Amino acid sequence: MEKRKLMAIVAHPDDESLGLGGTLAKYAAEGAEVSVLMATKGERGRFGTAAQSPGLDIVGKTRAEELLKACKVLGVKHVRFLGYIDGDLDQAPAEQIIEEIALHIRDLKPQVVLSFGPEGAYGHPDHIAISQFTTAAILKAALADFDSLNSRPHTVLKLYNVLWSKPIWEVYQAAFKEMSMTVDGEKRLAFPYPEWMTTTQLNAESYWETAWAAIQCHQTQIAIYQNLDRLTPSQHRVLWGRQEFYRVFSLVNGGRIKERDLFAGIKEGVLRPTI
Repeated sequence: MEKRKLMAIVAHPDDESLGLGGTLAKYAAEGAEVSVLMATKGERGRFGTAAQSPGLDIVGKTRAEELLKACKVLGVKHVRFLGYIDGDLDQAPAEQIIEEIALHIRDLKPQVVLSFGPEGAYGHPDHIAISQFTTAAILKAALADFDSLNSRPHTVLKLYNVLWSKPIWEVYQAAFKEMSMTVDGEKRLAFPYPEWMTTTQLNAESYWETAWAAIQCHQTQIAIYQNLDRLTPSQHRVLWGRQEFYRVFSLVNGGRIKERDLFAGIKEGVLRPTI
């Protein structure tokens, strides 16, 4: 019997926990096979409270180790790295990285894939790039005439982008203050989605403590966010236990009724639509 398989394809270590921790923990605990494909090792991220980076190699090695610890907490079965450099992902050779992601999709065979949306959460070029590359790779993985390494085609049934509606976003703002970055001289700001754009609301409140434990594995990144330690349990429950998504496409269901399950429409065991 085939089991449910969920794959998160993201840019930096901590994306999987801060953005998707509750979701990954929930499905792993429920018996789904959960995997994380990481585009970079976050080499240009902060290094705790250090005023100066110790260099790409040390930061990347440390953050990769943090990721592995976090994924173990979340129950992730497979963790893989693409090996691109933090900050340069949007400059990756498109054909090459799309093929690499497609081959991982063919190997791991997820029915459901999660990634960032086209805005990259707060305009981060790496987040935007992995969103675009992931979408293209899903198409590539299903093509019969793409036969690199003689891998067999695999069709992903559903693709989701993570998003945050205003109620959850307000708690995020309290924890992280302004989430922004400057790209090409222009300041980019995070923003909440209108609630009507949310196609899927996932209740992972039973797993918020697991998600928070995974987030705490990423000490190089959260050390400066002292507000996180001051959040109340109810705020933590909202941040990590209420997960929202936009359903980019589904081969098995549709309509405007909000989903409560990322696998809605997929019949477990036979990998075919229930409709």
